[in-house]
Order: sequence, then C-alpha cells, then structure tokens
Amino acid sequence: MRYSDASSTTAHTAVSEPQPSRPAKHGGRGNDHRGLLDRVLEFLHPGPDSTSELMETLAEAEERELIAPESRQMLEGVLRMAELSAGDVMVAAPRMDLLDIHASVDELLGAVIDTGHSRFPVYDGQRDNIIGILLAKDLLKLQRAPELNLRALLRPAVFVPESKGLNELLRDFRSNRNHLAIVIDEFGNTAGLITIEDVLEEIVGEIEDEFDVGHSDAGIYTLADGSFRVAGDATIGAVNEAFGLNLPDQDFDTIGGMVAHEHGRVPRRGESVDLAGLRFAVMINRGGAVRWFKVIRAPATEADDSSG
Repeated sequence: MRYSDASSTTAHTAVSEPQPSRPAKHGGRGNDHRGLLDRVLEFLHPGPDSTSELMETLAEAEERELIAPESRQMLEGVLRMAELSAGDVMVAAPRMDLLDIHASVDELLGAVIDTGHSRFPVYDGQRDNIIGILLAKDLLKLQRAPELNLRALLRPAVFVPESKGLNELLRDFRSNRNHLAIVIDEFGNTAGLITIEDVLEEIVGEIEDEFDVGHSDAGIYTLADGSFRVAGDATIGAVNEAFGLNLPDQDFDTIGGMVAHEHGRVPRRGESVDLAGLRFAVMINRGGAVRWFKVIRAPATEADDSSG
C-alpha cells in the first residue's frame, strides 16, 4: 500500500507540475525559443563525438587561424594523455635507478652523479622492497652531519596501480606535491615508476602533427627548419631509406640501440652522437631509452677540413 501511494504521488507531481529546470535557468519564454534554435543548430552541425573527430576539428581550427599551432599541439597532447594510464608511460622496474639503503655515502653520491636524477627510490634487501624516496639534495646533509641515519632522510613512497589514469595521477602529483610514484601491478609487485615529468611530456613531448607525414609510419618526421625528428624505436631499415644510408641491421633492430652502442651507453637529453654523417641529438628519454632524436647533418670536423 505504501509503494502504490508513493507511485501515485510521483505520477501526480509529474503531470500537474511544470518542469522548473528550463524556466529557472533561462528565466523567460523567449529564451526557450533560443534554446530550441541552439538545439536545431546542433542537430544540423553536430559537434565531434569522438577523440579523433575532435582532433580533426582542432586541425581545422588551426587551418582557419582560430587557434595557434602551439595551442593545438598542447590540446592534442591533453586528449592523448586522457586515454593513458600509469602503466603506459612508466619506467619499467628493470630500468629503474634505485639506491640501496645499506650503500655508503660515496656509493650513493656516485649513483646520483651518474644518473642525474633528483629523486631515487630506496630499497632494503631486494629491489622490489621499496622503503622510501631519497632526494638527491638531502645527501648534502649526510656530508655535513655523517652521524645522521639515512633512513631518517627518506620521504614516504607513493604507490599507484598500473591502471591509474594520467589525468588523475597529475592531479594527485599537484595536490600532494609528489613528483614520483611507484607503480605496482595487480599482485602488488613493483612494476615501475613514474614521475610528473613523464606525465607532462605526454602533453608537450608527444607532438607529431607539425611534421611532414612522408615517413610518419616509420617514426621519422621533417621539422620546419629542415632537421628531422626520429623515434628511438625507428628501425634501421626505415632510417636507411629516409636518409639514403646503408647502416647494417644485423646487430640492432632500432636506431636507438645502434646510437647507444656507438655512445657506450644510452645518451641523455641534450647529448648528441654522430653516426654515418648524421648528428643524433636526444630530445626526450623515456624508460631508460631514447624516445626522440633531433637529427641534422653532422657538420664537418676540423680534421675533415684539414684533410680536404
């Protein structure tokens, strides 16, 4: 009996009372007509209903000079980032630079200098046992006060699942003032780490659309200044074809692997390696490997000039 009364009351209210939302929002009958016109226009010219269509809309807006190319690039980066999770862009666990809690101060300083990071996960015993985060600058305190316990300098480690979206992760980084998080898999094991820089690079570093598309499928793009942007995982064959080279592809699958071999290690951002008459300058590193090179023709050396 109680349920039927409630249903009757609800039905009566729906019939007898006018819908208050639109009059309250627009405040007049004339505005109702304007709302109807907006709906008709939306029907005739519907907006994008997918990310790809929104990308096309942004490209059209840039062509019509409604937005600047830089604005379009960043907007597209934000859209791409919204579809990614921490597991997509993390540095995998085998490539993580970790510090041992039992290492000496000299060993810790050597690791900091060699890698150039500002934050390090610290483990005790096994690499999977992360007990905290050490800031490189905090090592200076140990030099001035050797009696300090290294454990007292550790910051709490933040753990996030692989499935955590980058949008949400960036919001957490900003609100919690953390710049690094440990990524764990579904079993609670360490899968990798991710930094706020990794997340932001998905906005400002993953821009491909201002380049020519002649070699886009191969990860090779022509820049406006005549140089090239080459993906670290571009195949040797693709690089040979794009630049008219004859690099051997028996020992290396990617140009990033070949450049790292020539350099003796994976080059860091800002470093460059000359190979086969080309200069490969690192633009972006990701996960212990080079994500993007900027490639130009290597300038003639003084030795070449003198020999010629």
